[in-house]
Amino acid sequence: MNTKTDHELFEEMRAHLFTAIIGDVLDLHGYHRQFLLPECRPISPGMVVCGRAMTVYEADVIEPVDPPFGLMLKALDSMKQDEVYLASGSSPSYALWGELMSTAARARGAAGAVLAGYTRDTSGILEMNFPVFCYGSYAQDQRGRGHVVDFRIPLEIHGVKVNPGDIVFGDIDGVLILPQEVEACVVAEALDQVKKEKTAKTLLLGGASAESVFGETGVL
Repeated sequence: MNTKTDHELFEEMRAHLFTAIIGDVLDLHGYHRQFLLPECRPISPGMVVCGRAMTVYEADVIEPVDPPFGLMLKALDSMKQDEVYLASGSSPSYALWGELMSTAARARGAAGAVLAGYTRDTSGILEMNFPVFCYGSYAQDQRGRGHVVDFRIPLEIHGVKVNPGDIVFGDIDGVLILPQEVEACVVAEALDQVKKEKTAKTLLLGGASAESVFGETGVL
């Protein structure tokens, strides 16, 4: 029986897995639309994010609302250890995240932020080394331009379905969503696949043909 805590699971995933191999295993299980758009990138190449999705639904406004950010502060204050603030729904015309939000999230033990949009205060976030994945940096604030309508609800982000609690995993090659119903088998198979890839690399370095290596390991 698997007795790992979430924290132990995510530490293992960060140490040994990467998006490409998890995505390959998800494909084998029939989950073919799990990657967010390729524009969603880490603000620093070495950043890795891994945790449970705390979904946030944003919407545009044409004038200031009261409270100024809608439910954003409540969503931020609700974050728990190893959760990822995952925001979508707004137009890409203002920042959805910043340094103070990163500070608050880190104080609650959050694992990072993934945005279908922009961040700001990038220098401060980089200094904190808090994992943020987004479309880029843009200083324009969301006050008077957007607000949080709801959080901890199912989302669909450009065809990718995300439920609260699904695993969010991201690295330099992108961000994917690992559904809860297959997380145990996918992680186990991905870890096994990593071992096969190491074997394949050793064989290739030794001069073996690509065809023979694929026949022996099933990977290339």
